[in-house]
Formats: sequence, structure tokens, C-alpha cells
Amino acid sequence: MTATAPRFGTLGTPLVRLLLVTAALLGALLVGATPASAHAALTGSNPKDGAVLATAPKDVTLTFSEQVAMGNDSIRVLDPKSKRVDSGRLRDLSGAGVVRYSVSLQTGGLAKGTYTVAWQAVSADSHPIAGAFTFSIGAPSRTAVALPNQEAGGGLVGTLYGIARYAAYAGFILLAGGAAFILACWRDGAGERPLQRLIVRGWVTLIAATLAMLLLRTPYTGSGELADVLDLGGLKAVLETKTGTALVSRLLLLGAAALFLAVLFGAYARRGAEAERTGRGERAERGEQESRADKNDLTFGLAIGGTVITAGIAGSWALSEHASTGLQPGIAMPVDVLHMLAVATWLGGLAAVLVALYRTPSLDRTAVLRFSRLAFVSVVVLTLTGVYQSWRQVGSWSALTGTSYGRLLLIKVGLVAVLVAAAAISRRWTTRLAESTESTSASTSATAAETAAETAAEAKSDTGVGTGTETAPEPEAVDPERAAQLARQQVALATARRKRVRDADPARTGLRRSVLAEAGIAVVLLAVTTALTSTEPGRTEENAARASGSQASTGTAPGKPVDFAVGFDTGGANGKGTVLMNVSPGSSGANALRIQVNGPDGRPLDVPEVKVSFTLTEQAIGPLPARLARSAPGRWGADNIQIPLPGEWRILLTVRTSDIDQTSVEKNVKIGG
Repeated sequence: MTATAPRFGTLGTPLVRLLLVTAALLGALLVGATPASAHAALTGSNPKDGAVLATAPKDVTLTFSEQVAMGNDSIRVLDPKSKRVDSGRLRDLSGAGVVRYSVSLQTGGLAKGTYTVAWQAVSADSHPIAGAFTFSIGAPSRTAVALPNQEAGGGLVGTLYGIARYAAYAGFILLAGGAAFILACWRDGAGERPLQRLIVRGWVTLIAATLAMLLLRTPYTGSGELADVLDLGGLKAVLETKTGTALVSRLLLLGAAALFLAVLFGAYARRGAEAERTGRGERAERGEQESRADKNDLTFGLAIGGTVITAGIAGSWALSEHASTGLQPGIAMPVDVLHMLAVATWLGGLAAVLVALYRTPSLDRTAVLRFSRLAFVSVVVLTLTGVYQSWRQVGSWSALTGTSYGRLLLIKVGLVAVLVAAAAISRRWTTRLAESTESTSASTSATAAETAAETAAEAKSDTGVGTGTETAPEPEAVDPERAAQLARQQVALATARRKRVRDADPARTGLRRSVLAEAGIAVVLLAVTTALTSTEPGRTEENAARASGSQASTGTAPGKPVDFAVGFDTGGANGKGTVLMNVSPGSSGANALRIQVNGPDGRPLDVPEVKVSFTLTEQAIGPLPARLARSAPGRWGADNIQIPLPGEWRILLTVRTSDIDQTSVEKNVKIGG
């Protein structure tokens, strides 16, 4: 029978509607988003970044957006000669919803110059974070501190950790999705060696990746040196963390998964083989019913046990990564588990279908149709949970396009859309496969009849029956080895012919190609998903950017030269006049200050002393004194005046015209920004 092309609407129309509803829902959520975070971020420090202090502080305090893990060496304060000046003892000042850590500085006074604060921590979602900033005492100076260019969690160790993370996801998908495909779509697949190898390889990959992550955890969150994988003290410290506990729990659950696989590929597969033999008449009808009932009970038990194990393994990610912190963790963690189960069912089942199409000729149309329906349900769950996770981690349209996480998320959404389109094409080929079932079944029946005829002819030639030379039967012993060899040959012959018939089916060939394309897209999709798990969420990146906007910056904010005049009167002889002041370039950072003192006649007035200080009241910075030098009668100046932040600065000007006559005047001016 010639197969006609089916209409493209069997799966496409519901998915199109689903995607439209999803887009609308995501838009509403992003518009109404409220601030939250997932990765921790430094939101404040004392002293502030770039601050110039008149006296040395007693300690350095850091404030974070959420809980972090820090040790005694997590905050280091280095002087201009790169010598540590902190006590090395960390104090936890957190409380009332504020996460704050402090380290004391050495007593006895600190020299003037620029000091560097380098810090590192582990965020509540298990990712390392680090940073550095500077402050100055008296005036900025050159510093010999050389900070590492490598980001926290980067380098060779970061690459290896990322590979292990990818392998863990891939192993979980093959393990959980392959088992789900057998139990929900094709129970006879439990006895197929190609599927068994696929699932066992997923299990082995997940165990190896988990062990690698456990060993790499110490250098990943600390030194960055690969040799530290052998640090037993570091490993002990890792085991006491939330991430270490999650990884160990995953290993224990994988031990239970090994028992699950032993039953699935052992007793369950044997029950399937027995049921097949029963259908050939080797058992009575009553025995057949009992065998089917037993297998149904075993299927139900394996489904329940497998779901519990896979949910637990998925929970080991939810409990230690993005879902465990930030906005609504009580909702986010179970949603994340559902999301991972849906991904594993869809992509892992897809891998199982691909292997079955290429390696097991006995895969039938019913199994493919069952998986198609299961995949649709998985896509629905994946979409709904993905919308919630996107809103939670991104939060705004600006973060969706303006942050690394948002851009990766857009790539992921695009890949999912392409994958869904490829799945719709596979659905078309599945329908064609259904339409060609009758011709395939007829060919298979003809092959079976041909094999049976050949077997009967061979038996007749061995006994002489039906050849015209019949003789009285004589009792002969049947050679067991010969009988076993003939049986294997017959099975191999029947399998090869059945495979040729299946491979000749254009619908099956088309389905193979479309599923292979889906698998290729899924590999790329998994890589993007792995990158997302190690990328700072858009919400946190935007919040950190806003926080850094209110902190001191080592760079400069653009501005324009500031010129103004202010009058003064000290009350003594020649005590009246005007001060002309210029601050250039008028931006945050280094500036030059020029002052001219004029008398009432407009000529330069030579005075014994002029003082100037700068205060940024909004940020509690200052007063920062300027060291003025007299360059000519009535003219004063200073170079390299440091303005740490742009803003509304209060300038306090003091003019002394005699030993006892002086006055101070204030002027608010905007510098930078």
C-alpha cells in the first residue's frame, strides 16, 4: 500500500497554541516582576570602593545580597607593597536579613597610600564569586598588588568542572529517560541489549561525573589549582557544605538506581520473554493471564520506585543550585525537579527511540506512538515550568536582552522551538509508519512463513519423510549441539530478513533521520542549559549593577570643568574679597584644583592660608582635604585631587587673611555625571 503524506497538524497546532500562550504568560510575568536574586552579589562595603580616607579604618566590612560561605582567608587587605594588613580572622555580622562579614585591620596605624581588598566566597547556589576594590588613606598612591586575571571558577579547573556538569546532565537524561521509555512505551525493550547498554552507560556517566565534581569542588571554589583535587582536608570541607551533601546524596541514590536496573533488565526482561513464549502456545491460557498480571504488578512497582529515585536525583540539583536560593525557593525547588524530569523523559526517550530505530528491528509503531504522546506531555510540563523559571531568574525585559543569562535563555528558547518543529516532522513520519504497517506486517508474515517452510524442508531432508524414500523410523539420538546451532541460525535468518524489510520502509528511514536531527539539536540544547546553570542570573546581574552604581568606582564618570566664585569677609583689615575656583576636568577620579583670591578691586590678594575640603554627604564620604600649594600671590593650586564618586559635593573653603582673621564658606557643586 502506498503511503500518502499526512497533513501537518497532528502535533503542530496544539504546540503552536501552547507556545503563543507561553509567550503571553512570560510577557505578563516579566512586566510585573519584582527584584530578587540567585547568585550572591556584593552590594556594599566599608570603606567604599575608591574612597579616600583621612584616617585609617579599624576594619573592612562587606555586605552581600544573600547568604554566602566565607572562611578566614576569604577577605584579604593588602597595602601598597602587597603585604597583608588584615588580622585573618573573619567576623560574621549578619542579622535582620542583612548578610555582612568583617575583618579587622592591624593596629598601630597604617601608612598612607592605596590599599586593595580582595575577597572570594561561595554563593548559596554553589557558584564561586570573587572581586576586589581599593581605598586610600590620605591620598591615592601606586600599588604593587597584582590580582589574578582569572575569574572565580575559571581556568582549567573551571573547564573540567563544566565538562563534568554537562556529563552529569547527559547521564541523568539517558538513565531516567531510557528507563521511562521502556516502562511507559515499550516494555519488550527491557530485553534489548542496545537499550540496556544505553541506560547503563548513562548510569556510569552520571556516577563518574558526580565523583569528578566532588573532587574538583575544592579547587573550583578556592585556589583554582588542579593539584588540589588530592587535598583530603579540602574534600572534608566540601562534604560539610550544601553542595557536597547533595553530591553524596546523588551517589547514594545511584546505588539504589543500580538495584532498579538489575530488576528491570533481569526479572522484568525475563517476564517479557516468558510472555512472548506464552503467546506461541507453550503455556496454557491460565498461565498466560497469570504471567501478564505478574508483569503488570512488576511494571507498576518499577514505575513507582523509579520515579522516586529519579526525583531524588533531580532534587540533588534543585537543592544546591539556582532553585535553592533567591525568590520563592519553596516553590522553585519542586518546579525545578519537574522541569528536569520532563527534560529527561523527552530527551532521554528520544535517545532511546534513536537507538531502537537503528539497532532493534523489533521496535513497533505502537511504541513510537506512545512515546510521541509522552513527549507531548513532557513538552507541556517543560514549557510551564520553564516560564516560571525564566520569570524568576530574569525578571525584566531589559535583563532578557541586556545580560548574559538572558541572552543564553533566548538561545535556549530558540533551540527548544527548533526541537519542537523537528518533533512535529518526526510525528509526520510516525503517521506514515502507521499507514505502512499493513504492508510491513504482510512482509513480516511472509518472511515467517518462508522461514517455517525452510525449516520443515530441512527437517524432512534429515528424516527422509516426504521424499519418496521413506523407511521405517529408527530411533536415533538427536544431537543437542546441532539442534542449538540450527535454532540460532533460524533466529539470525529471521532477524536479518525482518531487518531488511524494516529498513526498506521509507517511513522508517525518514523517522530515523528526523529523530537523529532532534538528537543533534538536543546535544546543543543541553550544552546551553549547562552554561545557564553556571551563569549569573539576569536579576542578580542587574541588581549588582545598580548596587555598584552607588559604590565608589575605580573608573571615572564623565563631567565638565566646574567654575564658580564665592565671596568672603574675615572681618579684619583687607578681609574682604572673592575666591575664583576651577575643578578640572570635573569628573570622578583625578582632578586639578586652581584657586585665585581677589581683593575688592579685582586684583590678586595675597593671603597667608587657603584650605579646601570636599564632602559627599549622600554617601557619607569625606571631608577629603586638598593639599594646596601657593604658586603666586593670590594663586593656589593642587594636582591629583581624587573625587571617588560623581554627585553633589559640598566644598568647604577657609580663607585666613591674618593671624587671627579667617572665615569659612560652603558651596555645593555637582562634579561628574
